[in-house]
Amino acid sequence: MSQSPHEFGTVGSELQYSGAIVALRVDEVQMPGGRTAKREVVEHHGAVAIAAVNDKDEIALVLQYRHPLGRRLLELPAGLLDAGPDESPLEAAKRELVEETGLAADNWNVLVDVAVSPGFTDEALRIYLATGIREVPRPDPEDEEADMEMQWVGLDDAVDKVLSGEIVNSTAVSGILSLVAARARSVSLRGTDAPWVDRPVAFAQRKAAQA
Repeated sequence: MSQSPHEFGTVGSELQYSGAIVALRVDEVQMPGGRTAKREVVEHHGAVAIAAVNDKDEIALVLQYRHPLGRRLLELPAGLLDAGPDESPLEAAKRELVEETGLAADNWNVLVDVAVSPGFTDEALRIYLATGIREVPRPDPEDEEADMEMQWVGLDDAVDKVLSGEIVNSTAVSGILSLVAARARSVSLRGTDAPWVDRPVAFAQRKAAQA
């Protein structure tokens, strides 16, 4: 007779750091066999990204400076869910697409959900496919976005850039390859109201409580 799966309950938690976009807590977690172990967890707002594809089958990519790596990376337009735990991911995606590229889209679907590095962080993101692209006024950019460059890249060329190591951002890699896979298998993508089980909420709730 098989045993029930072990419940990894949290018996204690201590906040170590809380900053602008992340917090670090240490949880005491129940392990199989009765002992407990400490697990460090980086809390994050979560994010959305957009695979915006025009009628030429080109995808909009942005070249953005990323300080931890010390260089500019080709990425999908993206942004944090930092307006609170009740922020609509779709509305955030629409906002970020306008702010980073000066583009809007008539058609939206969920392309793929990604848990970025679940061994130590709850950071997750939802990538949307946006089509029916049109240009709209773009707000004045600030900080890194003032240096950001948008470029249209053919989808086949984007795949080549992933496989050659030119595109390394995990969001861009996931979005580009997921789009190609969905097309190859004629997969019907999820609607924008599809459940997002792993959307991070702990950090947003913590910030809301401190406000």
